[in-house]
Amino acid sequence: MEYLTKFIFEFVKILNEMSPYLLFGFLIAGVLYVSFSQKRINYHLGKKNIASVIKAAILGVPLPLCSCGVIPTGISLYKNGASKGASVSFLISTPQTGVDSIMITYSLLGLPFAIIRPIIALITGFLGGLFINIFDKRNPENIPEKHIVEGSGKNKHNIFYRLFKYAFVDFLEDIAKWLLIGLLAAAAIAVIIPDNFFTTYLSNSYLNMLIMLVASIPLYVCATASVPIAAILILKGISPGAALVFLMAGPATNAATITVISKVFGKKNSIIYLSTIIVSAFLFGTIINEFIPQHLFIDYVSNQFTQHSNHEILPYWLKVSSSIILFILIINVYLRKYILRRKTNLATPRNSDNQVHKLNETKIIVEGMTCNQCKSNIENNLISLQGIENATADLHKSIVTLYGKDINFDKIKDTVDGLGYKYGGKLLN
Repeated sequence: MEYLTKFIFEFVKILNEMSPYLLFGFLIAGVLYVSFSQKRINYHLGKKNIASVIKAAILGVPLPLCSCGVIPTGISLYKNGASKGASVSFLISTPQTGVDSIMITYSLLGLPFAIIRPIIALITGFLGGLFINIFDKRNPENIPEKHIVEGSGKNKHNIFYRLFKYAFVDFLEDIAKWLLIGLLAAAAIAVIIPDNFFTTYLSNSYLNMLIMLVASIPLYVCATASVPIAAILILKGISPGAALVFLMAGPATNAATITVISKVFGKKNSIIYLSTIIVSAFLFGTIINEFIPQHLFIDYVSNQFTQHSNHEILPYWLKVSSSIILFILIINVYLRKYILRRKTNLATPRNSDNQVHKLNETKIIVEGMTCNQCKSNIENNLISLQGIENATADLHKSIVTLYGKDINFDKIKDTVDGLGYKYGGKLLN
């Protein structure tokens, strides 16, 4: 009972510290979502040069896309005409950070970490893209594949509706599970691992970094969820450099991501991708440990998790209110999932004139869809194919319902597989 009480206390404490910054980060994410033009993105990233690699890394740093969302987005950029170097640069820099995770980093780890983290993501993304351009001799200027598109198509809702819906519904839906897992893991570590565990038993900073790297590479953790875990690990005695390794490698690498990158860009480029992240993580982790005073990080984290800290930036009532709002928003996300799942079997597809479609209906299996970005990419790319008038993806069932006549299933397979998902064939009724 004592451990459960302490666990709940730690969970609420971490949630209160994160919530105000997280909500603000979501709002900025919505602003970015309605502000970026896909056509302009493709225009600037299409050439095999340093400029396109730099632009891709800069673009990726503020975008609030975690690993599951960044993969289809990065592949769509490539299919639309972005060079391999620019696409890989985007794929490296984007999952490591984002406006939401920057705000959370500032909240729990302090201003130095909040500044260092996006800079490192930018540098790492640039290096990865540069190495791709240098070593991939078969990487000419990319010619867009006509059938691959990116965008949300026509949208009848005004800009504010789209902004807030993306920020507090769609985007939150994509990371809610991982956010909760990150909070639960951080609270569990706080309770289970004794204070100063790492300084007592694993005091070597390089060993710390190696452990973090080995633990991070195969597992999935989003940029936002990684922050509370890193903060608690620092409290337990791990070096700030090792925490940085976890913050870099955790979001940017996992088994699924590496597999998809290998499939789309080739094994050689997937090795460059992974090697860039590993070497950069060790390099920057070493720089932080050797050349930056450790107390800048450790003291701030300790103060944030001290029950009666004198360094409170935000009033307690605002933190608690933000936690309640965030909790309500997460409940709303799961209620929507439940309601939409029930409606799926009852819904009848309708066109823009609210008339029932009289077109043939076909259901296909698409494996690998994990977020709303996946859903959007699949639907928009399939609708662009000849013969398909509409497409509706069900994330929970891994099924896409197609409406149209004379559908070419070979092109559907090429499109789905080309985006990094797996085409599972037609679903027999």
